[in-house]
Amino acid sequence: MEILASQSQKELSVYRAEGCQENGVPQEGVPASGDKESSQPANGYSAVLSPTEGDDTQHCIPAATTALAAGAHQGEQETWGKKMDFLLSVIGYAVDLGNVWRFPYVCYQNGGGAFLIPYTIMAVFGGIPLFYMELVLGQFHRNGCISVWRKICPIFTGIGYTICIIAVYTAFYYNTIMAWALYYLVSSFSAQLPWTSCDNPWNTGNCTNYFSEGNATWALHSTSPAEEFYTRHILQIHRSEGLQDLGGISWQLVLCIVLIFTIVYFSIWKGVKTSGKVVWVTATCPYIILLFLLVRGVTLPGAWRGVVFYLKPNWQKLLETGVWMAAASQIFFSLGPGFGVLLAFASYNKFNNNCYQDALVTSVVNCVTSLVSGFVIFTVLGYMAEMREEDVSEVAKDTGPSLLFIAYAEAIANMPVSTFFAIIFFLMLITLGLDSTFAGLEGVITAVLDEFPHIWSKRRELFVLCVVVTCFFGSLVTLTFGGAYVVKLLQEYATGAVLTVALMEAVSVYWFYGIARFCSDVKEMLGFGPGWFWRICWVAISPLFLLFIICSFLMSPPQLRLFQYNYPHWSIILGYCLGTSSFVCIPTYMIYQLVSTPGTLKEVRATVITPETPTEIPGGDIRLNAI
Repeated sequence: MEILASQSQKELSVYRAEGCQENGVPQEGVPASGDKESSQPANGYSAVLSPTEGDDTQHCIPAATTALAAGAHQGEQETWGKKMDFLLSVIGYAVDLGNVWRFPYVCYQNGGGAFLIPYTIMAVFGGIPLFYMELVLGQFHRNGCISVWRKICPIFTGIGYTICIIAVYTAFYYNTIMAWALYYLVSSFSAQLPWTSCDNPWNTGNCTNYFSEGNATWALHSTSPAEEFYTRHILQIHRSEGLQDLGGISWQLVLCIVLIFTIVYFSIWKGVKTSGKVVWVTATCPYIILLFLLVRGVTLPGAWRGVVFYLKPNWQKLLETGVWMAAASQIFFSLGPGFGVLLAFASYNKFNNNCYQDALVTSVVNCVTSLVSGFVIFTVLGYMAEMREEDVSEVAKDTGPSLLFIAYAEAIANMPVSTFFAIIFFLMLITLGLDSTFAGLEGVITAVLDEFPHIWSKRRELFVLCVVVTCFFGSLVTLTFGGAYVVKLLQEYATGAVLTVALMEAVSVYWFYGIARFCSDVKEMLGFGPGWFWRICWVAISPLFLLFIICSFLMSPPQLRLFQYNYPHWSIILGYCLGTSSFVCIPTYMIYQLVSTPGTLKEVRATVITPETPTEIPGGDIRLNAI
């Protein structure tokens, strides 16, 4: 890992007096360049160039402020060891379990091949501009998701705290899904996969094996061995009455999640120095396995049936608002702006790194991976339909994790060399999940370390341990016999506030910080400014894109149902309270800022929307935000 000393360690001892004014009056006592007198003028102000777009003037700022800012980065600035460390980390974050189970299902439910049209439009005009924006913010200001808002618009600092809470909520359930996959992986190391027969202790009289040598008759209440293995052995959900009675904790899943969190801790405890190396395995391994499974899938009998079902276009679907809402929601949660991860990762980049190219490359890789994952899933489901002599729609009725742990697991179990394919498939799921967990927690860690360096900067390992332990105890409720019900609830509502967070980010950057200043920042880093397309997307289209998703969600909230369990009305209220509990940080911090800032109403208003912390630019300059 490269450790770069900050390029801005030069003494701010030479000041340019020309044009330095306070209230429009030239200041006296400012030594010109080359003077041997003290560089601090008698009035306490010095001139530092602020390269705002179209503004060639120099502004006066307190010398103490510039000295403080110059000293802030005089220590070593950690950066990624290689450019590929950053790219693989971002790709690993964006490409997660949702690409494998959510995109294929959403695609075939919303018009098949026709769905790719609204999906592409939403990606180009909504998702990618927001993705690019966060990379720019993180790389230019070099701060996590809390401190960065002091350099943009201080009254929106609550956004950072909201992001951290959402990330912790996500860790409560996301790692549980990896624990399920790990349980499957361990169970796969056997001559015969345990979900291929009905002769196990957890099976019921309704268990019916499609692939048995005898003639199996499928009745209304029949269940497959794979379904009973998942529901009665892995989840043990039959031992819970619902959210009102979750039952005991599964010790097998506890052991699995302890191993998951142990891997997570030792992968991120040293920062990007360690995680940047780990992702070379966890981010590349899924692609190797996906390619292997794709080749195997297309050679199976009936694979073409699954592909036709997956991509057969239904053009009438394009007239439905729900399809466009699904496309917008899918691309947003797939690329992942608003979670603070892109800010954190980009903050470790070199100042002149081409984040524009990075945004395009990683976005395209993410979208292509989603599409390829659909082929991997549906070629196998087509094979299942061929073997069962059923329509693909009957085989593909499972959604979410069930699509992987029941339908796909059953298909793998009935392939030749099934043990090998089961091992590599569940290994792929674990590596996909680990990347996203690394990223989500790194977003929290970077934010807190940047905001409270005097407390945690020298104690990163201890703080990471505290975060991981907190997430472990928070996830215990999802490891109960009814934990799957909790996972579904958290999945639908815990991250809902991130849409509003992303909208607030867009508003604060484009309308308060200013699109001209933001584009000037881009030009300062890359040597070229964004074109009119990006400006229009940032100012108008991206905020409308987010507003569209939020309104659609509020108008048609998700109807929660898992297996045969319908969620009670009080659980929906609990879900909304859960989502609100993180978002409340934003208005709370706004009120705090307004109340605690001294001055008249006009002065307070000007103070809370004016960047209060200068941004250091490599090369010895300080970008003055607060004037």
